[in-house]
Amino acid sequence: MDIRLQNLEPDCFYHIYNRGINGNEIFKDQENFMFFIKQFIKYMIDVCEVYSYCLMPNHFHFVIKVKSEKELLLSLSDKNEYKKHGLHSVQNLVSKQISRFISSYTQSYNKVHKRHGALFESPFKRKKIDSIEYLRNVIIYVNQNPTDINLDFKIYKFYSYTTILSLSKRI
Repeated sequence: MDIRLQNLEPDCFYHIYNRGINGNEIFKDQENFMFFIKQFIKYMIDVCEVYSYCLMPNHFHFVIKVKSEKELLLSLSDKNEYKKHGLHSVQNLVSKQISRFISSYTQSYNKVHKRHGALFESPFKRKKIDSIEYLRNVIIYVNQNPTDINLDFKIYKFYSYTTILSLSKRI
């Protein structure tokens, strides 16, 4: 089945990831990383909860839980975009927001770095997470990414491991 036909279902967990075309860099400097996170929050926080993430120089990972259908309907109605079917339906909302997010980052990146064209492979990749064990393993996998290229996971800034640690110290 074509991945573009797979809707992201309400109340489900997903591993969302993508990389630069031909494995090229998608983040050249700290400002790129920070802007990417800012755009993610702008476009995605109304439609999902983030359980884990990692931004690497040439790819990214997010483990998300799509909000409930009721929450998605509220998000759509707030934006006056609700339609029962089609591109503006609840079934397409999350994929559409991910596309908007990626497009907004790409446009800014291209402007700043004086380039044009696609930055990411298309379509973005997604895997539905169907068990607690799989969810746990994906979160571990995502947070191990910096060690795969010998980055010090204790000081790497652009992933959720440090956030998880800081939260666990408060509990």
